[in-house]
Amino acid sequence: MTAGGTLPFGRLDGRRAFVSGGANGIGAAIVRSFAGAGAKVVIGDLDVANAAVLAEQVGAVVAKLDVSDAAAVAAVVSQHGPFDIVVNNAGVDQHAFFTDTSPQDWAKLIGINLVSVFACTHAALPAMQSARFGRIINVTSEAARLGSKGGAVYSAAKGGIIAFTRSIARENARFGITANAIAPGPIRTPMLEQAVAKGGDKLLGAMTDATLLRRLGEPEEVAAAALFLASDQAAYITGETIGVSGGMGISA
Repeated sequence: MTAGGTLPFGRLDGRRAFVSGGANGIGAAIVRSFAGAGAKVVIGDLDVANAAVLAEQVGAVVAKLDVSDAAAVAAVVSQHGPFDIVVNNAGVDQHAFFTDTSPQDWAKLIGINLVSVFACTHAALPAMQSARFGRIINVTSEAARLGSKGGAVYSAAKGGIIAFTRSIARENARFGITANAIAPGPIRTPMLEQAVAKGGDKLLGAMTDATLLRRLGEPEEVAAAALFLASDQAAYITGETIGVSGGMGISA
């Protein structure tokens, strides 16, 4: 709850939000959701073309950003912040068995998936601490909890997000800052489409069969969880990882 009182359910009026990887997929859905709820949103992404189209549609601002570059992240936060809400959503995968990957592959995957979360959180937290209010929302993956055949490094990086989220929640509760993670399952995004193009119908079938609901999720369904965690109604939730995965990993 802020000094001005609790906002109505699902509203973010007057809040400033940063969404990394917000040009496409889950990130774009979160940008639309937050902007529709009244937030002033900054999109941090290297895909400035798609980010600009989205920003024009919803009234957001675009910052060209390599999220794995801590200095660049600090500069963007300094220019466009302070932020009340930070969504660390940027991510990339590379489907290959671990023995077919290289140290260069590891560095790329860890940089975009995990170091970016460190960088964005580190840059935004001091102002949140001073304001004694903040929402950190980190997009991890069910692969972090279940593992992923052909995605060992990705799973490891996403697992690191869960541990990091809990630690940030512990360190910052005294400042009125919450930190939570969202673990999507198979969601209909460009990244999933790339994986299916490589793995074919067999991979798509395996993904849907791994869920209790036997379907792919939609980016908007993940965005709904993010909006709730960003809202005043989620003020008593911190250190949690919420699965948005159709029951993935639960025995039928």
